[in-house]
Amino acid sequence: MAVGILANAVLTWLLYLADDASLRSFLFWMMGSLGHSQPLSLWWWLPALVTLIWLVRQGRRLDVLALGENQARLLGLNVRWLQPRLVLAVCLLTAFSVAMAGPIGFVGLVVPHLLRLLAGGKQRFLLPASMLAGGLVLTLADVAARTALTVGELPIGAVTATLGAPVFIWLLVRRHA
Repeated sequence: MAVGILANAVLTWLLYLADDASLRSFLFWMMGSLGHSQPLSLWWWLPALVTLIWLVRQGRRLDVLALGENQARLLGLNVRWLQPRLVLAVCLLTAFSVAMAGPIGFVGLVVPHLLRLLAGGKQRFLLPASMLAGGLVLTLADVAARTALTVGELPIGAVTATLGAPVFIWLLVRRHA
């Protein structure tokens, strides 16, 4: 909570000190936009690609970990070694994605859960399928955001949240019903 408050304070200062052009660009980034994203250098892509490959290769371990920590330990998985590395990998990939396009919500929450309902929970399949399906959903949302209005474009984060939030609520209600 303290880190969130500190990050909010930094954002407030950045907004306060920004000129009008930077403020508009920053606002679009905060709402999630592919239209204003800049290509990142190889120094950004290389760690993300290595992390992604490592994460996909952990599919069997993730399947074992899904059984629960105690069961995974009994099956010989070194949970204390794996869990911090998984958290670091997910944080790196999330940071990379947010740096590229801003916080575009619900794609990473909804797509894997829907795929799990359709195709099961094997991580070796689910991770790559989620990446591809998430990219497709993001592309379709971007097309919708760019064509929905005759003047300007909607922030893609608004489109994904409008569509994703009801689906996510349905998934939660369905799970607890």
